[in-house]
Amino acid sequence: MKRILIVILIIATFAPFMCVEAKKNRKADKKEWFAKMRQHKHDFIEDELDLTDEQEDKFFPMYDAMEDELHKLNRETRKLEKQVADKNATDVEYDAASKAIIELKKKEADIELKYFDKFKTVLSSKQIFELKRAEKKFTHKIMNAHNKKRKKD
Repeated sequence: MKRILIVILIIATFAPFMCVEAKKNRKADKKEWFAKMRQHKHDFIEDELDLTDEQEDKFFPMYDAMEDELHKLNRETRKLEKQVADKNATDVEYDAASKAIIELKKKEADIELKYFDKFKTVLSSKQIFELKRAEKKFTHKIMNAHNKKRKKD
């Protein structure tokens, strides 16, 4: 009986530390995954737009800044959406969340327009036009790979 009590006490003592460490590992894994995915996307866009080394060096810092702004905006909107969805919201809260979701599209467009002018200093008109197509093609490629993997599992 004493042994069981000691084992339980040891587990109870170290369990919080193990949980914190596991959470840190998941965050590190997630950051590593995003970094790999970003590099994979860079490589894909570079090939699709046929970028020169000089264009690549100037374009991707701007592109990453745009992606970061869009990601932050989407994260904030998803947070609001989740807050409303997770509780018994009032009509006013539903209206505010719905408007925020709709406003997201406008804000995304504003960010993309802001960067469009910056991209014009580095990319040709055709490359800027092809950028959106390349992004859609990349997303489609990733989704297809994900679906194939899910079917295997």
